[in-house]
Amino acid sequence: METRIVHAVFPGMTNHYHTLFGGEALAWMDSAAFIAATRHCHARVVTAHTDPIDFRRPVPQGTLAELIARVVETGRSRIVVEVELWTEQMYSDARELACRGRFVMVAVDEQGRPIPVPPLSAQVPA
Repeated sequence: METRIVHAVFPGMTNHYHTLFGGEALAWMDSAAFIAATRHCHARVVTAHTDPIDFRRPVPQGTLAELIARVVETGRSRIVVEVELWTEQMYSDARELACRGRFVMVAVDEQGRPIPVPPLSAQVPA
């Protein structure tokens, strides 16, 4: 199962180079990872760790940014989600991978203690 989210890159989201702030991209990626992990385990999840984020290309103002999040690994209470951010021109089908990263999410109970998650193979395809 994968989660896809699309955002338009507007001026208030960009820096003085008219490209998306890195922090905004990270927030979008973390949100996509959260949704993918939640859909996998149907429990509360929190971000525990991120691997280095590979910023490959700037995300220009006036483009669309599509985030694709996939659960790629599970442990006892952790879910590893790979997230890609693709830029897409609004008026053509041109697309480029702008950044990629892995987020480690942990399922927790109401007291914030880790709880078990289903194995990756138990996930039902969409």
